[in-house]
Amino acid sequence: MTSAVLKFSAIFIIVCLCLCAADVSELAGTPNPNPVTEVCLGCICQAVSGCKGTHCEGDHCGLFHITWPYWADGGKNTINNLSPEDPQAYPTCANDPYCAARTVQGYMAKYAQDCNGDGQINCYDYMAIHKKGGFGCKGDLPYEYVNVFNQCVAAVAAYQG
Repeated sequence: MTSAVLKFSAIFIIVCLCLCAADVSELAGTPNPNPVTEVCLGCICQAVSGCKGTHCEGDHCGLFHITWPYWADGGKNTINNLSPEDPQAYPTCANDPYCAARTVQGYMAKYAQDCNGDGQINCYDYMAIHKKGGFGCKGDLPYEYVNVFNQCVAAVAAYQG
């Protein structure tokens, strides 16, 4: 398989996971409180980790490379009825694709802002916030991170087009 096919496969998998985990409030006719689209989540995942990794390495864990402070700011989400105070709550959530995606949504809801000054808050801003944090998103971003993110967005757009 080519690199592009593997990348698209990873994107497709994460998008499917996010769609399956969609907030049931949509079914009840209420607006979805999640600011980040499934495609955007998938492309952030692709840019930060290649959508690989369900373990902790250094100070970050999982597909989204979530740190403990990011997890805390994102709502201290848990799975398996773990208390947020349990020492395993953070790594268990950050290493679970669904819980990690909820954490990213919570973090973005808290820190949403127009990072690039275009007058909108959108996926490009969420990508910057994810990499640079809620208070540093206006700074320069690593070229490779932005390049992979842009390639992902373009691949999804071409697929949907």
